[in-house]
Amino acid sequence: MSNPLDITIVIPAYNEAARLPATLKTIRDYFEKQTWSAEVIVVNDGSTDQTVGVVEELLTKWESLRLVDNHGNCGKGYSIRHGTLQAKGKIVLFSDADLSAPVTELPKLVMPILRDDCDITLGSRGIDRSLIGVHQSRFREISGMIFNLLVQITIGLPYKDTQCGFKAFKREASLPVFERQTIMGFGFDPEFLYIGRKRGLRIREIPIRWNHVEGTTVHFLQDSLKMFLDLILIRWNDLKGKYD
Repeated sequence: MSNPLDITIVIPAYNEAARLPATLKTIRDYFEKQTWSAEVIVVNDGSTDQTVGVVEELLTKWESLRLVDNHGNCGKGYSIRHGTLQAKGKIVLFSDADLSAPVTELPKLVMPILRDDCDITLGSRGIDRSLIGVHQSRFREISGMIFNLLVQITIGLPYKDTQCGFKAFKREASLPVFERQTIMGFGFDPEFLYIGRKRGLRIREIPIRWNHVEGTTVHFLQDSLKMFLDLILIRWNDLKGKYD
């Protein structure tokens, strides 16, 4: 390929010192067996634990690893945009720090983009739930289904799972989407997909294997309410022409 790198993995990290060593080792071991050229960018989102120290120690052992710092705790959406703007890969894939979607699922999202079948791929737990190994609590699963129904009703996205933290996209094609991004928290995902779809990018939802991992930094009730309000904001922003 003409690009210096094929793939950049962006990992937003807020207080992930405990999980990052195993996650980064798993990713490194995976790419050592692949032919893709790749880099990993950890975006430190104002962590107050040893996240930065953990990554800095690994930087000396892995030249394809990079650390990017936000100016404080700016949110998941800001972190992904920041990492994408720093990325050198033709394709950017972002992943949660817990690797709840195994890195071995990466080809499912990357290959359709490499074949130019689509511009954005989103890993989905909603298409084939038999692929879920370790489930969340039933309450959280049902709440997630309700939220995705609200996404369909409120902003018209036809996908079964907008919130899975495993998505890939053509970097250059998606830069105009990030330029129009207004939501920096967990409501980033539906806004990113909404703007991308509005701009004619080809989006494909793909079933992936997924396992719930304890230790999330999501505050369920607080963040759920904020995400619902973000759906209203997306509709309002569109009416005001902010995504044009």
